[in-house]
Amino acid sequence: MDDQLALRLQLFREGGQVRPEVADFVTAELTSLESEGLTVTEATAGMLTSHLMMALGRLLDGQPIEQFLTDDQVAAELAGHPDAVARARAVSVRAERQLGAALPESEVNFLGMHLAVLAQQPPSAPASGPAAAG
Repeated sequence: MDDQLALRLQLFREGGQVRPEVADFVTAELTSLESEGLTVTEATAGMLTSHLMMALGRLLDGQPIEQFLTDDQVAAELAGHPDAVARARAVSVRAERQLGAALPESEVNFLGMHLAVLAQQPPSAPASGPAAAG
């Protein structure tokens, strides 16, 4: 995780935009993605981070999450990304178990889109590479 994404998480947490447990949950999910070799940075996962934070926050606060007119299009697009859909559903199950907030189908689909895009990024480089020869 790069410094910019860590800052985004910190701002959500310290700004009181989401409950601490939501920030902890999202941070753990990002760490899990990164441990699987995915490139988790502000550029690749910033929107995913904000979207998941806000959706879980709204659910825990009892606010509705609207269906979107594009839901059918998103679902059709996801047909080619079954792994992303499975992962999004697993995140929803963990959110329900840990936070008491299951994501509705429209949010699972949007999360699946974010995860499909993330999976298409080049693998992350090791945290410490060899020194450049000079």
